[in-house]
Amino acid sequence: MKTQLLYFPGLNGLRAIAAMAVVISHTTLSLGEFNLPAMFSQGGDVQPQGLKLASYGVSIFFALSGFLITYLLQAEKEFQPIDIKKFYLRRALRIWPLYYLYIILIAVMLSASGVGIIGRPFFFTVFMAANIPALFGQGIFLIGHYWSLGVEEQFYIVWPWINQKVTRYLKPFILSIIILVVSTKITLHFFFPGSQLEMILHINRFHCMMTGALGAILFKEKNRLFLQLVDNKLSQSVCWLIMLMLLINKFHFASVIDDELISIVALFLIIGQINIRHRILNLELGIFNYLGKISYGIYVIHPLIIYLLSKFIRKNGLPNASKYILVYASVIAGTIAMSHLSYVFFEKYFMNLKKKFVVVGSSASRSGSTPG
Repeated sequence: MKTQLLYFPGLNGLRAIAAMAVVISHTTLSLGEFNLPAMFSQGGDVQPQGLKLASYGVSIFFALSGFLITYLLQAEKEFQPIDIKKFYLRRALRIWPLYYLYIILIAVMLSASGVGIIGRPFFFTVFMAANIPALFGQGIFLIGHYWSLGVEEQFYIVWPWINQKVTRYLKPFILSIIILVVSTKITLHFFFPGSQLEMILHINRFHCMMTGALGAILFKEKNRLFLQLVDNKLSQSVCWLIMLMLLINKFHFASVIDDELISIVALFLIIGQINIRHRILNLELGIFNYLGKISYGIYVIHPLIIYLLSKFIRKNGLPNASKYILVYASVIAGTIAMSHLSYVFFEKYFMNLKKKFVVVGSSASRSGSTPG
């Protein structure tokens, strides 16, 4: 059967923004490792607030992933039953090779340095469940960010089955789950603040992926009310204003639902980019497109780049102002360079294998050359 490829303009650009948000955030949180004072602290808090930007970047990734995967599953369902085996093979070929290569690299590096990492958190990470030790603050050095990959992979264990089996009531099912999770989270936040269940719901943001999924179904159905609400100059302008506020560390509505709001903002921007007519910023540009293509590598590799560069730059005698510039520029450039090498010489091999199992895929270009 011939593979059907769909083209979604601008989505790589949104991936690029999300990935760079995480890199900038984690660099900010690591300034002490470069012997630099913390930045963006609030009040008397000496801890930089950059972690919020990383969290928002992950929420953008979640919404993007939920939208794209659900749209492709629904498109496949239109002309054949969803092939769940092929779905799992596609996910494994895209995620697992770099996921495990990085784990092996860090394990060897830390072991050579006399740092033991074998333990319960390590085994959870190996089995795509780094989000579980993250709930207890037990992330592994240089691999702690894998919690979000665990959330995604666990979500996609069940999501193709739901798309295959549920037809008539899929939209109300998704909306009910989102409302239930968000209302539970709000209730816990006010009546049982800091509870373990609240933390579980915050870490395991399945509902943020479901936000993207619901948007994919409404967009695919060309739902009139949805498109009128989302795809207009005012909505798009407001969403980009919020993105600017994220960049300068000024976004805050209510901490308990800030990430949920960002997933909605991401959904609005997804539609704005795809529909083109009312988009405010065009993310279908070469640099954005390429950074989006290598964004998985950027996300996986950047903690190692930050760590290695901190060893070289820490004792640099530059004035702090110049050192800040050097740190951010070198981390970003080093991460992009290593992610490019990973993509070209490692990931692409498995992505080409993945094409054999694509039924309906996304294309990185109008020519439809690269299934997503």
